[in-house]
Amino acid sequence: MAAGVVLVGGGFAAANAATTTADAKKAGVHYPVSKKATGVAAVVSAANAFLNTLDSDQQAETVLDFSQANATAWSNLPCGSSCRPGIQTGSLSDEQLAALKNVLKVALGTGEDTGYAHVLQTLLADDQLTSSESSGPSTPSGSPSNDPSASASASASTDPSATATDAPTGTPPSGGPGGPGGGGYGSDIYFLAFLGTPSADGTWQLHFGGHHLAVNITYKDGKVSGASPFFTGVEPSSWTADDGTTYEPLAEFRDGLLALTGSLSTEQLAAAKLSESFSDVLLGPGEDGQFPETKEGVKVSSLSPKQKQLVLKAIHPWIADVDDATAKKLMTTYERELNQTYVAYSGGTGLDTQGDYVRIDGPGVWIEFVCQNGVVYRDQIHYHSVYRDHTRDYGSEFSFS
Repeated sequence: MAAGVVLVGGGFAAANAATTTADAKKAGVHYPVSKKATGVAAVVSAANAFLNTLDSDQQAETVLDFSQANATAWSNLPCGSSCRPGIQTGSLSDEQLAALKNVLKVALGTGEDTGYAHVLQTLLADDQLTSSESSGPSTPSGSPSNDPSASASASASTDPSATATDAPTGTPPSGGPGGPGGGGYGSDIYFLAFLGTPSADGTWQLHFGGHHLAVNITYKDGKVSGASPFFTGVEPSSWTADDGTTYEPLAEFRDGLLALTGSLSTEQLAAAKLSESFSDVLLGPGEDGQFPETKEGVKVSSLSPKQKQLVLKAIHPWIADVDDATAKKLMTTYERELNQTYVAYSGGTGLDTQGDYVRIDGPGVWIEFVCQNGVVYRDQIHYHSVYRDHTRDYGSEFSFS
C-alpha cells in the first residue's frame, strides 16, 4: 500500500530501493547537469540530474526510443506497466523520487493551480483509492465501496471493450485500450519515461502517467512542440485528508465549464446540444487522430464578448498544466482561433450526473470533460477529461489516419 504523496518535501511514496547517487554514478551513464539553466535547458538539466541517481539498468528502463509505439502507450486505466513505459515510482529510493519530483516541478510549473500541483493532487486521489482497500462494502454514504461487484457499466467507455477496466481496487483490468494486466491504485504505480535522450536541441518527450493521468510533453530544437495528449481524471472528485485539508483536483476545470455553459441562452444551448450521448471521453487512449470530421455545437463567433472570455477561461486549466511560457503561447494561438471554435454538450450542463459531457473543439484545441458514476466511491460522480490538439499532439511527430 502506498505511503502517500508528499506535497511539501519528500517523495511520492515510500521508497522500495536503496540505490544511492554514488552507486548510480559507478553503474550508470553520467548525464551533464547545469545549475544555471532556464527554459527547456532547465528541464534537460533536471532530467539529467534524475538519470544520474539511477544505475545502468534503471537508466535503460527510463530512456527509451521516441517511437510512435512508445509515445502512444498511455492510458487512464489502473493497468500498471502493461499499458505504459518507463520506470515505476514505487521502485525508487527517496533520493531518486526527489529528483523525479524536480523534473515534474521544472517541466510543469510550481504556481497555484499549475501542472505540478495538479499532478500531486491526482496522485493523492489515487492513494485515497488505495486506502479504501481496508473499507468494507457496508461503508457509510460518502465512503468508498470495496465490493468487486460494483457495476463497471455505469462508467462504461465508448469503447465497449473498456467497460470493466476501471475496476475497484485489487481487481486487475480485464482488457480495453490498455490491454490486460495487473492494476491497482496508488502513487507508487506511476511511470516516468524519457522518449529520446533529453537535450536542448534534439527531439524527445517527457512521458509521465498512471491511473487517471497521462502527461505527454514533446520538446524539439529547444522548445515545447506539443503539450498533448493530456489526460486527467479523478476519483474521488473531492475528499478531506486527515489534517483537515480538502482536495478537489478538477474543481477549476469543472467550474470553468460550468461558468461557460451557464452563460448560454436557451437558443445557444439548443445549438450546443449534441445528439450523441457519452459515457467516456471520445479521444481517450488508443484514439489518436480520431477527431470528428465535422465540428458540432454553438460556434464561438456567435457568442458575446463576455462569453468568448469564458471560453478562454474554460480552456486555460488544461493549458496551465505545462510551463508558463508554453501555456501563454498556446493560449495566444487558441484565442486567435476562437471564432472558429465550437462549444458542445450532451446530457445535462450541471456536470453532476452520469453522462454529463462538455466539449470545446477548435482548429487546434480539443477538450472533453465527462461525468461517470463512481467505481470505488459509488455514491459520487467521478470525472474523466482529455486535452488534445488537432495539429500538435506528440509535437506533430506522427501521422494518424
